[in-house]
Amino acid sequence: MLSQLLQTFRLAQLPPEAEAFRAEVRQFLAEHQPTASADRRARSWMGFDADFSRRLAARGWVGLTLPPAYGGAGLDAFRRFVLVEELLSTGAPVAAHWIADRQSGPQILRYGSEVQRQFYLPRLCRGEAFFCIGMSEPNSGSDLASVRSRATRTETGWRLNGQKIWTTNAHHCQYMIALVRTSGAPEDKQKGLSQFIVDLSLPGVTIRPIQDLTGDAHFCEVVFDNVELAADTLIGDEGSGWEQVNAELAFERSGPERIYSSVVLLDLWANHLRRHGATREQSAALGRFVTHIAALRSMSVAVTAKLARHESPVVEAALVKDLGTEIEQAIPACIESAMAADPDAPPDPELYRTVAYLSQISPTFSLRGGTREILRGMIARALGLR
Repeated sequence: MLSQLLQTFRLAQLPPEAEAFRAEVRQFLAEHQPTASADRRARSWMGFDADFSRRLAARGWVGLTLPPAYGGAGLDAFRRFVLVEELLSTGAPVAAHWIADRQSGPQILRYGSEVQRQFYLPRLCRGEAFFCIGMSEPNSGSDLASVRSRATRTETGWRLNGQKIWTTNAHHCQYMIALVRTSGAPEDKQKGLSQFIVDLSLPGVTIRPIQDLTGDAHFCEVVFDNVELAADTLIGDEGSGWEQVNAELAFERSGPERIYSSVVLLDLWANHLRRHGATREQSAALGRFVTHIAALRSMSVAVTAKLARHESPVVEAALVKDLGTEIEQAIPACIESAMAADPDAPPDPELYRTVAYLSQISPTFSLRGGTREILRGMIARALGLR
């Protein structure tokens, strides 16, 4: 089993047409990316800028991999990798369209009805419909299968009651794909779960932003109080939610954002060291991070190759996400320590602000998209260790 998993990460190269696409993306960013300091750019896929997302959509780069029949560009997963890599490495504010492009669109395309595809996907590709994720709940920890929010059948559809939390940018979004229970009890775990598309403007939906340590308020608590859903808001078959949500999580965990959350800070620190000189220890630390990121990038490209083959790299994506999280958290911790150990270095306010932001937000990196413990459990099962 170990040899099979390692074989999955055999070296994969971005095809020439994907690398050629990179120049086009860089030109677009040079012309259209908002000017911002590094501490703002470090937010990147947490930074909400609907106007910038719509400029990307006008270029055809939201819903990049979706079929042209639904408003997408019909390009492959490799070119989406290049687009995402360039957006994150420059710190572009992409949060507005991020969830819709990364997972909601592909989820609706794969499991949704034709009516759902025709209604939601063109709006998503035009940057008119932003989505958030309705998975985590209070008092459930990392046990996604224990969700308690429930949709019950009515004469006209479904009535939804319950609560979601950690719902990033719900207060800015039009829709949520929510995992809820349609039969049984939380003790039934994976059985009886279904996914719905919830219009967040419906009566009975209450959204409360939650401020984090950095002062940002992108995490939200969402409460459903007798929310009436139409029958056609159910995605796929009733009770198939667990299979669907695992496929969705593979999309969520497979992208380069699980490697590059701290890359703006790393670039800023490298430039600081070029200007002011680096000690042997600082140079070694920088070299280690570059080497680790290069290896993780190769693994991420291998996962992208599986997506390009229309495979679902659930375990492989979990492995890259777990390893990537460690590097993302280690970068601000190491740079913070290096700065503290060199108090006579010339002050750099932008560097201080950026490392302060990432030091405060980085503990969340090993929570979002599945905690470290959950991911390692998945990997252990794949290796036959549990």
